[in-house]
Amino acid sequence: MSGAYELAFRHLLFPAYESGLRRRRTLTYLREYERNQWLAPEQLEALQWSKLQQLIEYCWHHVPYYQAKWRPLGVAGPQDVRTRADYARLPPLTKPEIRAHFDQLIAPAHRERMLYKTTGGSTGEPLRFGYTRESYERRVAVMHRGYGWAGARMGQRTLYLWGLPERPTRKDRLYHLAYNRRMLNAFDMNEQTMGPYADTFARFRPQTVVGYVAPLVRMAEWLLEHGRQLPAPERVLTAAEALHAPQRQLIERVFGCPVFDTYGCREFMLIAAECEHQGLHTTSDHLLVELGASVDGSDDGPHELIVTDLHNCGMPLLRYLNGDLARTGQGRCACGRGLPLLGGIEGRKLDALRSADGRFVPGEHVVYAFLGAKGVRRYQAVQRTLDRVEVSIVRDDDFDADSVEHARDVLQKALGPATTLAFAYTDEIPLTATGKHRVTVSELDSSFA
Repeated sequence: MSGAYELAFRHLLFPAYESGLRRRRTLTYLREYERNQWLAPEQLEALQWSKLQQLIEYCWHHVPYYQAKWRPLGVAGPQDVRTRADYARLPPLTKPEIRAHFDQLIAPAHRERMLYKTTGGSTGEPLRFGYTRESYERRVAVMHRGYGWAGARMGQRTLYLWGLPERPTRKDRLYHLAYNRRMLNAFDMNEQTMGPYADTFARFRPQTVVGYVAPLVRMAEWLLEHGRQLPAPERVLTAAEALHAPQRQLIERVFGCPVFDTYGCREFMLIAAECEHQGLHTTSDHLLVELGASVDGSDDGPHELIVTDLHNCGMPLLRYLNGDLARTGQGRCACGRGLPLLGGIEGRKLDALRSADGRFVPGEHVVYAFLGAKGVRRYQAVQRTLDRVEVSIVRDDDFDADSVEHARDVLQKALGPATTLAFAYTDEIPLTATGKHRVTVSELDSSFA
């Protein structure tokens, strides 16, 4: 029955709603992107460069801020940005710049028809940004394509462990019902709600599960603790946080299916997703994703991520520094898609720790320090100064102090003897406002982070 509904939704209901009722071009863009993905890498590079040249030309003439930003650098017009190397030399766009020059970044012709969103502001400073209807429709198309690489298709029985509004509207409920979705609020996850969440999962028997990493890990831990076994879905898609290898292994073991990582941000929606071969493909026919400065000085280390939306003419964000870190990918994926690969997402730059001598210490070190720790339900490392890291731990009933000493030794080795490690026990480590658990938090000045 579910297969019949999936086919009816994909071929009848969704087209009728999206193209007929809402008059959106989402399906047209989806067909375009599905064709593009099989182009050879050099063809995709040419397509991307053509789109980028058009965007640069447009921004120079229609978005006041870019002329003001580039003229002092000796750029007299679009003709001075002849190559990718020329483009890469332009200074990145930062969040403080967007806040300070918001109106100048909006193309006057689109001002009255813009759509707006605000980021969650994990650093305490939410960011408002605008985009066009075309950009939104293309983003939705790219999301459906990327989820499809894992076999997740619209109309499938899909359970979301996601951040939800406090009081979903009737329209929200009908929308999710039509999509064949069940929504579990990641913001409300606790010991009291975990049982009912597991019951909903068991009754619904989802083919696909989509969720934030931390809530999925917590549910997996709860299922193990309580000896619960749920009907195995066909796949789990993770999002919103960096997925570390031990977390992937735990989710796959408990849910009994492969995990596919996705990466995006509110400013652009989906940026990269894993395919059936677990190659993390960037959407290079839709966005330009650049790897900027290496945070530890090495070529194979984490790099700052710089993103350009090639289709947002309302408020174009050119070379936007979104605060995340990624590693370079190598070669071409066995799936045959020409879309380039990322080596992995390392999380937010602000979540990287630093040793007293200035070395970069990725959050992965903290994850591995507590790997196998007995009786540790949750942990978090917070750095406020270069010479001190505070580690909070939520203990479970079978807590073993020796596990903490092992974690201390591993972290001390990574950070060096000049860094003091201060461990403290607490009853709870709250999720962020957007339902995420940050393994590491750096409050250092940006010159260090």
